[in-house]
Amino acid sequence: MGHSRTTLADVAAAAGVSVSTASLAFSGSGPIADDTRARVLAAAAELGYSGPNPLGRSLRSGRSGIAGVVIGDQLRRSFRDPVSVQVLDGLVSTLGRQGLGVLLVASEAQVDDEDAIVPSPLLESAAMDAAVVIWGAHRDDPSLAVLQRRGVPVVVGEGPSSVDAPVVGIDDRGGSAALGRHLLELGHHRVATVTLPFDRRRRCGPVDAARMEQLDWTPTRHRLAGLRDAGIDPVAVVEADASLVEAGQAAGRLALDVADPPTAVVAQSDLLAAGVLIAARDLGLRVPDDVSVAGFDGLDLPWLAPDVLTTVAQPLAAKGEAMGQMVLELLAGGSPASVTLDVELRPGTTTGPPRG
Repeated sequence: MGHSRTTLADVAAAAGVSVSTASLAFSGSGPIADDTRARVLAAAAELGYSGPNPLGRSLRSGRSGIAGVVIGDQLRRSFRDPVSVQVLDGLVSTLGRQGLGVLLVASEAQVDDEDAIVPSPLLESAAMDAAVVIWGAHRDDPSLAVLQRRGVPVVVGEGPSSVDAPVVGIDDRGGSAALGRHLLELGHHRVATVTLPFDRRRRCGPVDAARMEQLDWTPTRHRLAGLRDAGIDPVAVVEADASLVEAGQAAGRLALDVADPPTAVVAQSDLLAAGVLIAARDLGLRVPDDVSVAGFDGLDLPWLAPDVLTTVAQPLAAKGEAMGQMVLELLAGGSPASVTLDVELRPGTTTGPPRG
């Protein structure tokens, strides 16, 4: 008999016990004598039997062993962003150590009408013990409502403050304020900012008062507020359509290719800042001599060498780990509190005093 075909019944027969007794030996619970359990486990080892079928075990326990990871963005966009990848790595490794797998789910089904928000059918049907809405739930995000209606415990990363679920956030506002103070101390007064998207309806362009009213995504709002906390009223706000280098390049050109350009540009992510840096080079501007550029995230971007971005570092892996710990606490019947992780200003070579 090949080991791969060995069943619990074979183990029970070899140990001279019933199948139900053999099952108790593996479950770790129930009325079974220590020597009987030892005899069953010895027979299992002899036969090369590793334990009950995980699917059968999950059906008996009512648990799937799966955490849903809901990504409010296209996967191809998320996986080009090292921020997403590092957070996901921290989350998956934390859950994996406890024997939980993850199912990646895009929050929305692909639809032709940009204004129609259709939850992914997987949100309704997929087996999951808990879910993490990992990148920015919006007010009108349908995924939260679907999961909560199903009774699936949810953890949110960088969500809106109104959400009824534990949130893992970072001190976006404090970090942005530290960046603003750094630029003021260098002598900058004409500062523009390139922002993350305002909401799920992605666009690239200057932000006017009407667009500002539509600002929904928490990191965007808090990072703008942080600059104002520091005493900076941006001379221009340009919204990027994604946290990608090419989006930063397009938005950076809009911010810099003007009659009276800013002396500094604060981008709301390091990938956006790298794009602004490239836009400055394209326009013949030297960084930081002609224009200072700063980012947010603390990514290692060796391809920018010799430049090293001035940035605000956030603990990306720790953010994912905190989400994972919250999931484990929820599954254990706990009620985890929301957490806000600290960030750190890291001056680099891309900021300096303005000319003149």
